[in-house]
Amino acid sequence: MPPASAAGAPPVPAAPTSHKSVTGTRKTVAALFLLPALVLLGALVVYPIGYSVVRSFYDQSGDGFAGVDNYRALFTDDGIRTALKNNIVWVVFAPAVSTALGLIFAVLTERVRWGTAFKLVVFMPMAISMLAAGIIFRLVYDQDPDKGVANAVWVGVHDTFAQSSAFPKAHPGRESPLEAAGGGAFVTREPVRAGEPVTLPLVGVAPDVMPDDAERAAAPVAEPGKVTGTTWQDFTRGKGVGTPGGVDASELGYAGMRIEAVKDGRVVASTTAADDGTFTLPAAADGAVLRLPADNFKEPYNGLEWLGPSLVTPAIIGAYVWMWAGFAMVLIAAGLASVPRELLEAARVDGAGEWQVFRRVTVPLLAPVLAVVAVTLMINVLKVFDLVFIIAPGSSQDDANVLALELYRKGFAADQPGIASAIAVFLLLLVIPVMWFNIRRLRREVRR
Repeated sequence: MPPASAAGAPPVPAAPTSHKSVTGTRKTVAALFLLPALVLLGALVVYPIGYSVVRSFYDQSGDGFAGVDNYRALFTDDGIRTALKNNIVWVVFAPAVSTALGLIFAVLTERVRWGTAFKLVVFMPMAISMLAAGIIFRLVYDQDPDKGVANAVWVGVHDTFAQSSAFPKAHPGRESPLEAAGGGAFVTREPVRAGEPVTLPLVGVAPDVMPDDAERAAAPVAEPGKVTGTTWQDFTRGKGVGTPGGVDASELGYAGMRIEAVKDGRVVASTTAADDGTFTLPAAADGAVLRLPADNFKEPYNGLEWLGPSLVTPAIIGAYVWMWAGFAMVLIAAGLASVPRELLEAARVDGAGEWQVFRRVTVPLLAPVLAVVAVTLMINVLKVFDLVFIIAPGSSQDDANVLALELYRKGFAADQPGIASAIAVFLLLLVIPVMWFNIRRLRREVRR
């Protein structure tokens, strides 16, 4: 047995055992493990940044030193200035709308049983690449309502309140009693008389696109003291078939055509043609000129030009929100799950309504999460490229231009690598403060 230690004397600690690494010191092992990552980081991040900074001070050929001329072009070139303005619009609206929708979705789905399924559906666009999303929304925003979903919905809503004309291409044929009156309307060459039937033949509308309620045209029947007539599609399929200016058995009436009687520039009577094209006007129309208003022939409403110069940027932002609102919702929902329920219940017990609880309790408690989400999306939109490049057509790409797209265009299409490098450095300078703010906030939350 080992000799007992003196009474009251503290035990002598055992000498520490040396565990030296096989490969050397612990710092050496850590460096060896980090070396591949450091090499990749240097090759893929540090070197390109350094090269871009150096290249931004040289001219197009790369041989002559250009000084700050490339950076001066950032504020004098029209394309870059438009891109900078659009980037400001993106940074202000895209993160704000995405974060707001994410907050609304996270709060509203917290109490419903199918909330998880809803969140899955909203988050699903995150699984789609920017390229695929761009192709999808290029089709969604197609100008043709038969192809583009956005215009199909918009035209359906519009036509509910303002029905489009069924005869946009109708016009008088040869030897017609009608003539152009300006503004797209047509009038009779001579005044009409009560008791004398009037024929108003038109051509230009294919039989297969006539209104569904159009019936076979009927010849007008004279009525004493009234002006009667027929307006119809004076066309029969087949060469030499049918009588011009006469109502034939296979021809269809212009159902719904509006007819006005005009005297001295004033409308004295008006009516609408029946399904067979016949119409009747009161005695007040005697001696008047009949007019077919321009509204009968206006082109059908084809919706909005979503990808035109004025709406292309908001349209692309809408596609971005569709993709990233789910990302914001998931992060905010995770933060909402950590909110103490006692605070919410205490506020309700004190008499606060649901809106007051949301505005004065939930949102302040979620402020750190909301800030992280918004700043992350700001960093993301500063680099947006794919959606703008794919969705915006060539005719309006200049109007939808952003810095990342202009970098690509200057570097490859315009062969100006110096200016493209200056744009890249400028983008880096814009992103760094936002990244620094985000990292600082995250560290502050970890310390808590």
